[in-house]
Amino acid sequence: MLEKIFKLSEHKTTVKTEVIAGMTTFLTMAYIIFVNPSMLSATGMDSGAVFVATCLAVAIGCFIMGFYANYPVALAPGMGLSAFFTYVVVLDMGYSWQISLGAVFLSGVCFTTLSLFKIREWIINSIPMSMRHGIAAGIGLFLALIALENSGIVINNPATLVSLGDMTALPAALASLGFFLIIALAHFRVKGGVMIAILGVTFIGFLCGDVHYTGIISLPPSILPTFMQMDIAGAFNVSMISIVFAFLFVDLFDTSGTLLAVASKANLLDENGNLPRLKRALLADSGASIAGAILGTSTTTSYIESVAGVAEGGRTGLTAVVVGVLFLFSLFLAPLAGMIPGYATAGALLYVAVLMVGSLKEINWDDITEAAPVVVVTIMMPLTYSIANGIALGFISFAAIKIFCGRYKELSSSVWFLAILFLIKLIYFA
Repeated sequence: MLEKIFKLSEHKTTVKTEVIAGMTTFLTMAYIIFVNPSMLSATGMDSGAVFVATCLAVAIGCFIMGFYANYPVALAPGMGLSAFFTYVVVLDMGYSWQISLGAVFLSGVCFTTLSLFKIREWIINSIPMSMRHGIAAGIGLFLALIALENSGIVINNPATLVSLGDMTALPAALASLGFFLIIALAHFRVKGGVMIAILGVTFIGFLCGDVHYTGIISLPPSILPTFMQMDIAGAFNVSMISIVFAFLFVDLFDTSGTLLAVASKANLLDENGNLPRLKRALLADSGASIAGAILGTSTTTSYIESVAGVAEGGRTGLTAVVVGVLFLFSLFLAPLAGMIPGYATAGALLYVAVLMVGSLKEINWDDITEAAPVVVVTIMMPLTYSIANGIALGFISFAAIKIFCGRYKELSSSVWFLAILFLIKLIYFA
């Protein structure tokens, strides 16, 4: 049955490999179960309900992606989008969380419409190959920054923006140990190496007294405080148009970059560098966003942590389905899942960053008009802490450089359109 649904032999993989890949992806993104409720509860939303909504939204998104699109891509509420939802729309602009959920729902509907009419597919397939490699590398550096920040290796410094943290502190030391262990296991081609390292670091943290046993099973909280609480009518207000557009815009290009990066690392692109069944993958993403808004969480998007599972051999939708199942189990095993500290997954994210930055080898560095925009998109993602902003600045740079160098004929109509659209976005919707 699994062979018929996921075409395992065609993708040169096995059930065991896919299960290990799914478990690895789950472990690298399990933090969302606890971070998302903590963040959204600042808006007045019930933390327990958001916890349940988060787990269910992930499961629904992963099942659609796995069974319908057959890609090893997991979905979950995006951290950047959750931060925008909480700190900008609700706390800064003063909209209620119910109206904000309505805006998330409408952006998901718009997302689905764009996918059905292949507008989104046209946008993704129009990205030049050099920019695709740059996007993958930029996301890798973005992940590296998140890992280094979460483990305390890189810290905030008012004078220099960032600086080195205390490397003797337990989180920094164990994150470094986890990274070294993963590299060694990868060198010796040990299957499940990433998962082994994550669990090993967690166990060491337990021995050091930093990880505390909090139980195994607990009943999930009620989802009723957030279920179907979105205010769609309020979101139709003229003043909310820019908010809906912002949710749509960020999700569009976060997902586009993630899908291309994961598919490229898994060698799932066709001979033209395009993603087969892209429409299905896009509908899975937009459908998950709509489901998430109904359940009571911010925009659900494709997760770059999926690359961790791909690195372990995940090649089909079975990987995503395993992630979804594990998130359903997390509803009842929340205390156990919560024992894995952030520094235990930091090493895995750094390892994924190494793999993704390797895509820069495909760049034609002798052509400065191709290389320069790639550098822009690569460094601006981590420096602006936004995949979407990095892609926007990269496209604007790509078009501007081609024009200034007299090579504007190399720009397709889609690149012109995207560059102008991104420019308008930065001017009016920054």
